[in-house]
Amino acid sequence: METKQRTLVKGVLWILMGLVVMSLVGIAFTGSMAVGGTMALVNSGIGFVTYVLYERLWAGIGWGRRA
Repeated sequence: METKQRTLVKGVLWILMGLVVMSLVGIAFTGSMAVGGTMALVNSGIGFVTYVLYERLWAGIGWGRRA
């Protein structure tokens, strides 16, 4: 079973990568660093929370695991 700390570290690293990508996409589509950055921050916050909840849910499911 995965620890809560490992789940959080994985989530933070995933969100940091997504933040960079989403910032670039937001800037490219809007032409504004402020709007693109805000879009990226909101998306990253929502993504982080849902990722951690998703990972913790799956950490408690034994299906598909090998002993």
